[in-house]
Amino acid sequence: MFVLGIDPGLSRCGYGLVRRHGRRQRAEAAGVIRTDPATPLPLRLAELQAEVRDLITEYRPDHVAIERVLFQVNVSTAMQTGQASGVVMAEAAAAGCQVTLYSPNEVKSAVAGWGGADKGQMAQMVETLLGIDVPLRPVDAADAVAVALCHLAMVPGSTVSRANRSGVSLPREGAVSQ
Repeated sequence: MFVLGIDPGLSRCGYGLVRRHGRRQRAEAAGVIRTDPATPLPLRLAELQAEVRDLITEYRPDHVAIERVLFQVNVSTAMQTGQASGVVMAEAAAAGCQVTLYSPNEVKSAVAGWGGADKGQMAQMVETLLGIDVPLRPVDAADAVAVALCHLAMVPGSTVSRANRSGVSLPREGAVSQ
């Protein structure tokens, strides 16, 4: 199974691709798609859509897992994150990928073992589970890989454990777009 994990955002949208063969998991790419806040919203959404389309076309994931937006203090940020998430969902569905949403607590529980894990703990668990020696930066990339790992843990017959490590050639920040 091959999963594209997404940590949605309009200024910074994290992505992480994780492939599972049997019990082995391997991160294949991770990074951040950035859009310029000075650009009009419709153009930013179109840019995000094109970048997600390019990711799906290049890597051909089976599944796209997206972190669900449950709460944001800033209403404007919440709306932009929701719009970015919708663009990703639509593009993934149009490409024939299965799309699944996970709450932040589901991702934290699946990857770190408890829903109260902070960003540092999550990044450390992602690195540990996948045998990554170099921290993924920015943190949005690690968050997206965690979403992909959550999906792999949630689908029937899957497990996430420290025994599933393999080498990776990461990070790839900005591999799709700066």
